[in-house]
This record gives sequence, structure tokens and C-alpha cells, in this order.
Amino acid sequence: MDSQFQSEFGALVEKFAEPLTGDTSPETMEKIKIWSIYNHIHKTMPALASHWNQNHPESKAEIRKLFEEVRDLNQKLKAEHNGKSAE
Repeated sequence: MDSQFQSEFGALVEKFAEPLTGDTSPETMEKIKIWSIYNHIHKTMPALASHWNQNHPESKAEIRKLFEEVRDLNQKLKAEHNGKSAE
């Protein structure tokens, strides 16, 4: 992959991460990439996700923590946005 594509794709991930979590740090963007890929696999190939979960219970727990973190960041961002809208 060339660097222009990687830069442009990184910008896309950043544009996705910001309204989702309110954070565009490199750490959060990496989490969003993992979250997105796993979410897609889980929806399109549930048997594969289930098989992986059974074979890697520690990693399944990490994915669960990641999903909860993204959810919590999203809920916090929405609450902050709703609070500003009410003012």
C-alpha cells in the first residue's frame, strides 16, 4: 500500500472515531480499527467469531472490554452533546 492511501485511510478512520468517541488519539484510532473489524466479522461470519471466541477466551474478554469502552465513550459524548444542546 502506498503512503498516500494509508494517509487518506487514516484520515477516514479519524473522521469516524471523532463523532463516535470524541477522541482521535492514535491509541483510540487503533481501538476503533480493531472494534470495526471484529464487529464486521461478528455480523458477517458469526460462526468464525464464535469459533475464535471459544479458542481464545482471554482475547474474547479483551474484545468485550473494548466494545464496552467504545460504547461508554459514545454514550458520554452523546450525553455531553445533549447537555450542550439543551442550553
